[in-house]
Amino acid sequence: MNKQISFSGKGSRADIGDMTIFRILPNRYADAVGPFVFLDHIAPKIHTSLSKSKTSAHPHRGIATLTYVVNGEDTHLDSAGNHATVYSGGVQWMKAGNGIIHDESLSFDTKTESKLTHGFQFWINLPSRNKAENPEYLAIQKDEVAQKILSDERGWLKIIAGKYEDIPSSIPEYTEQFIYHIQLNGGKQIRLEFIDEIEVAAFLPLQSMMINDQEFEAGDFIEFDRKGGTVEIRNHEEMAVDIILFGGEHYAEPIIAQGPFVMNTQQEISEAYLDFYDGKYGEIKY
Repeated sequence: MNKQISFSGKGSRADIGDMTIFRILPNRYADAVGPFVFLDHIAPKIHTSLSKSKTSAHPHRGIATLTYVVNGEDTHLDSAGNHATVYSGGVQWMKAGNGIIHDESLSFDTKTESKLTHGFQFWINLPSRNKAENPEYLAIQKDEVAQKILSDERGWLKIIAGKYEDIPSSIPEYTEQFIYHIQLNGGKQIRLEFIDEIEVAAFLPLQSMMINDQEFEAGDFIEFDRKGGTVEIRNHEEMAVDIILFGGEHYAEPIIAQGPFVMNTQQEISEAYLDFYDGKYGEIKY
């Protein structure tokens, strides 16, 4: 039986500098999907120069950030001493834990002829037991991202986080989670089964497609009910189309989010700010 669709809608503009950004999550109906409390879609952009789009240095506590660079190159620096650049198809993952300052800058991929940038940033809410842990960081290049080639020339499924069938991602997991980037060829379809209590949402970044016999447009966010069932995705176009499917186990602890911090109580939010202003997150060595 197909899962029921509980909500669909589009994101709101949340531009940073010259980056066109659509805030997909949170929205007026959903504060979280599984452990994910935040999703920004960094819309495709063609660049005419090598100037970098910067977010500027800022702190985090209580979450892990995951930046999926579909096109472009993303340079990361943080106050724990990590410094790396990932290129088109790669992933930056950073566990903020008990506090970190990081800086990211996005530009086109200098290893290719493309001048395109395009990506996604997720925030993964950590369980309370992990919010007090030290920061960690991973830079995962395109050839290290797990991928499943779908049968019958249907396309492919990249496992950005979690696992698909017996194929795991290299992203650490604190509760059950998944992020899939699926590309379906023209006229093809895929069916995915989910058990009870697994929260599931989809985002269509660039094209329209059919999901559980309903047509959705580019830019649509679709959230499903928590009952077990099937998500059926059909590409009725001639060209290949892309979809982001994500979710996981329900986050059962209280969620208190304010600015760059996501904690379990208001007191913990206050402490996060105090520790930041007291310099306890360190500083970035540029």
